[in-house]
Amino acid sequence: MYVQGFLIPVPEDKKNAYLALAKKSAEKFREYGVSEIVETWEDNVTDGKLTDFRRAVKAEAREKIVFSWMIWPDKATCDAAEEKMESDPFWAEMSDMPFDGKRLIYGGFSPIYTMGRDS
Repeated sequence: MYVQGFLIPVPEDKKNAYLALAKKSAEKFREYGVSEIVETWEDNVTDGKLTDFRRAVKAEAREKIVFSWMIWPDKATCDAAEEKMESDPFWAEMSDMPFDGKRLIYGGFSPIYTMGRDS
């Protein structure tokens, strides 16, 4: 398994637009081979003393944090998907994002321990 994680500040009044984008994108990622996608909307995100989710993405007033992840069968499938995205016209149509992409944080991770879900 290979995991990509995302942290995104989204204006709270754009929740439905974000959800529509997530659902539309998920179908394309399924074509690319993703095994699972989880999108979560801020419910209990506290301010820390040094760091926290909101500071990490410079969240502004009236923005909520989206924490999401994608599970791929392996890193090779994820890498192949990234290559496909570069030439797929589907993504060019996604010009009106309901969030500031400059403050999105993402990364790829190799699991070192799992519990549950086929572990």
